[in-house]
Amino acid sequence: MDKGQIIALKGMYQDYFLDYASYVILERAVPKALDGLKPVQRRILHAMKEMDDGRYHKVANIIGQTMQYHPHGDAAIGDALVNLGQKDLLIDCQGNWGDIRTGDSAAAPRYIEARLTKFALEVAFNPQTTDWQITYDGRKKEPIQLPMKFPMILATGVEGIAVGLSTKILPHNFIELIKASIKLLQGKSTQLYPDFQTGGMIDVSDYRDGHRGGKVKVRAKIEILDKKTLAVRELPYGVSTVELIESIVKATDKGKIKIKKVQDNTAKDVEILIELIPGTSPEVTMDALYAFTRCEESISPNACVIIDDKPHFLTIEELLKISTDSTKALLQQELLIKKSELDEKWLFASLEKIFIEQRIYRDIEESETFEAALIAIEAALRQFVATPNDTTPNEKRLKLWRDITQDDVMKLTEIRIKRISKYNTFEANERITGLEKNSTKLNMI
Repeated sequence: MDKGQIIALKGMYQDYFLDYASYVILERAVPKALDGLKPVQRRILHAMKEMDDGRYHKVANIIGQTMQYHPHGDAAIGDALVNLGQKDLLIDCQGNWGDIRTGDSAAAPRYIEARLTKFALEVAFNPQTTDWQITYDGRKKEPIQLPMKFPMILATGVEGIAVGLSTKILPHNFIELIKASIKLLQGKSTQLYPDFQTGGMIDVSDYRDGHRGGKVKVRAKIEILDKKTLAVRELPYGVSTVELIESIVKATDKGKIKIKKVQDNTAKDVEILIELIPGTSPEVTMDALYAFTRCEESISPNACVIIDDKPHFLTIEELLKISTDSTKALLQQELLIKKSELDEKWLFASLEKIFIEQRIYRDIEESETFEAALIAIEAALRQFVATPNDTTPNEKRLKLWRDITQDDVMKLTEIRIKRISKYNTFEANERITGLEKNSTKLNMI
């Protein structure tokens, strides 16, 4: 800054606060639409893929590895990792990872372990279709976004609060998402509603397809066991058993409902027993529980995601279409890469067959330098193959899909004598035919 330049407080607020707000929105709180991940989640998954050997790793070790990519504290990484693990989709957990129903926290990172699920390895990673960027300290590379081949943002749901902006996308059913994606590919419209791990009931009459301004009501599932006892079997989304019981106790203290005792028997399944005062109607008490406690909650979804480094407010169907189109493009890209690899194998197998059967390797003996040997081999090969740049008509020559490179010739010189002496023409022809068939199949997809 020049000595004579003075920046007013108003100018500093505009510049610095805008930079900070943009950073929080893009790099902390709001997920990207294509992979459905916040930066910390993406970095955790990338670190776990780098560590992956099929075995469980200590969470403390995973957090340490993630800190190479994420410029924030271990506590934030640990909380995000536990949150991902509790979704039971991308991370295979071992040990005490807490319980979203009771609100119990996970054990310390040194006591619990994790690894990527087979599903995550299948749908979330492919180095060949990933765009990379340099990490915050310039030492490593990290993915700009993962090549996610599933609408993860809708399956797991997401919640984040940024500066002047927030996002809240509710989770949806795994199978329903797949069926809805198929409908979109068929050109049909679809309608999706939230689905929760904790169960419960939901009113979606004002859902508005997840767009901001809509809302849903979620309720606990309450059963009447007898005239004196009610049982809560399923929880409303976002409410733990502890929070639910506290709200019931508060409502009782205020005289809103008449309850004798509340007992939490939650173990494998949720069970909160509510013992009523004699003479109290179970039906009236149930209505009061929904009216005055957290047995009923109102949730306002707000589907905000990052697209091209800008926040966008979308509907659930629009998000699903973006994910479906992205998955289709990624699969096409993977098929093109696979076809290119098959074509490369076919080309070298064909050159190798000519190199051995026509005994071109003998030309090396007459060359005085290695460079001369390379030139001689390439000249000999061109008698039997035709490249796209070859204008000389000769239908007897094998047509290649690209020109011969120096690397191709170098690889031929690296063939061992043992391989040449045991070369089987029939097996070579079978292999080349197989590569041609597989490449043709990919062309038809």
